Parts: sequence; structure tokens; C-alpha cells
Amino acid sequence: MKQKEQIGVAVIGYGYWGPNLARNVQDSRETELLYVCDLSEDLHQLVRKRHPHSKATKSMDEVLGDEKVDAVLLATPPHTHYELALRALRAGKNVMVEKPLAETSAEGQKMLAEARAQDLILMVDHTFPYTGAVRKMKTLTKSGELGELSYYDSVRINLGLFQRDVNVLWDLAVHDLAILDHLTEFRPTAVSATGLAHIHDYPVNTAYLTLFYEEKFIAHIHCSWMAPVKIRRTLLGGSKKMIVYDDLEPSEKIKLYDKGITLSPTLEEKHDMRVGYRKSDILSPKVDESEALSVLIQEFTDSIKTGSKPLTDDTSGLRVVKILEAADESMRRKGAPVDIIF
Repeated sequence: MKQKEQIGVAVIGYGYWGPNLARNVQDSRETELLYVCDLSEDLHQLVRKRHPHSKATKSMDEVLGDEKVDAVLLATPPHTHYELALRALRAGKNVMVEKPLAETSAEGQKMLAEARAQDLILMVDHTFPYTGAVRKMKTLTKSGELGELSYYDSVRINLGLFQRDVNVLWDLAVHDLAILDHLTEFRPTAVSATGLAHIHDYPVNTAYLTLFYEEKFIAHIHCSWMAPVKIRRTLLGGSKKMIVYDDLEPSEKIKLYDKGITLSPTLEEKHDMRVGYRKSDILSPKVDESEALSVLIQEFTDSIKTGSKPLTDDTSGLRVVKILEAADESMRRKGAPVDIIF
């Protein structure tokens, strides 16, 4: 447990996501941005302009050798997560890894074991559970307002960006898997996935993933880099009420529908159930507008200081990786269900 006024932080990688992490670390009263580490000299000039009190460096060894650095944030390609996280943990640094935790569950398990051995925090930057919208969804599900959860249905599509090192499920569906892991206590027992790579030498760019559970609950996720429009829409259905979550809505991201079905037997045959439909109000509850990354950084620093388990800890990150591994296997088998053991 680290008890001090500010947590010394180094951000590793200053490409796409690193600048967002560095900005939030710099803005937080709980953290001090000591280093930004990247191999690009051009990016160093940008770091010096945006973060004049932080040091730009190419040397990971310099970062890990500085005792003032308490935590390392990895914003590097997925294939580097395992090696860099292990190096940081063995150097006595708490680690937050950009999604996904690792490329394989075997790597993820070794990372978890090292974090436990060093008594350090290993956390995954699954950002969506820290958004005001998803936190509101959690409040509504936990309170029982939705009733028994029935299904989760998500469309997460856009044109690009094509990735070289991960397919579209690892890039986009990973967000929904993190949301599901946070919203419910359910754990999938099997998955079925289909997908196609339309571009030579690139991974699967359009995919459909279905998750099966022991409970009367099912989840379906559609992801694509080949869509002409950007859509980020999720439906969460319950026996009492239903949620529509549209992440692209500027203000009313969550709509709560007081709609559903009712079942009643006929007088002639008790087993012949008639389906009725119930319609009532649509509400748009207020959600916290705090930036998700700011909330995430606060969660990370609190965990370092108190030793508490972060919301998106390494075990939740490992569960997500196991689901994605099973999805890859299912796609290789043209959609055949693949069991998951957590």
C-alpha cells in the first residue's frame, strides 16, 4: 500500500491513447506525471510542449529505475503488453494496461501471478465501466428496477480504423465484454462467433459474437470496421424495464423504457400462454458527465493507496481475454460453440 500525497506516474506510449492518459494524469491532484516514454523523437517535442514539467524519454529502463515512479500506464500495442507489464511489475511498479490485458489468457495468468507475488496493483484500462452512462446502467440493474435481466444486444460499427495486430472483436467487442462483466454477475459458459476478413493480410473486420449463459440471459455483439455509418447502440432488456444506451447521443445517452410483455393463460388451456404487451413512460435519467478516464485514474490511485480491488482489475481483464480467445476459436470453426472455463 502506498500512502503519499501524489502517485508518481509514467505513461509508456504516446501514440493514439497515450496523450489522453497523460492529460488526465497531469490534471489529477492525486498523480504527478513524471515521464512520457516513446521511441519517437517527434512525439517528444509534443510531450515537452503539452507537459513541460514531465520528462520525455525513449528509455523504459530509465523509467523503471526511478524510485519516484510508483505506477506505469501502458498505452502500447497489445503484443507488447505482456513483456512490458512484467518488466514494470518486477521493477516494483503498479501497472495499468490499455485493453486488452494480454494477447492470450496464458500471458494474462502469468501477469496476474506476478502482480500477486509483488503485492502490486495490475489493472486494465477498460474505460466504458467508468462512463456516467454505464455507471447509471449499473445502478438501475443493481436496484432491481429492470427486473430479471433477459438480454444484451449491441451494435458497435464504423468505417475503420483497420488494425494489423488484433481483429475487430479484440478492438471493439472488448468494450461490450467489459461492460457486461461490470453490469452483471453472470459469466458466459460458451460463445459462438462468425466473422470475415475482406482485406488481404488484415484480420477479421466484421464479426458477430453470441454469448451463452446458465441463466435465462443471452448477449449478442455486432462489430465492424466496414460500416458506412458509426453506431454505438446497446439494448439491455429486463422483465420490468429496458434500457437503450446510445453512446453517440450528446446528452440523453440513456433512455429507460417502461415497456415489456405479460403472460396470461387462457381459460380453455392453462398451458396456452398468451403474450400481452405493456407500454408506459420513457425516461432519460441524468448521468454523471465526468470524463471516464478521470474517474479511472482516480480508481487506480485509490487502489494503489489503499490496496483495494479496482473495478476493472486484472481478473476481470483476464475473463475478457478468455472470452475473446474462445471467440477466435469459434470463428475458426465457422461459428461452432466453444465452451469457456473461468
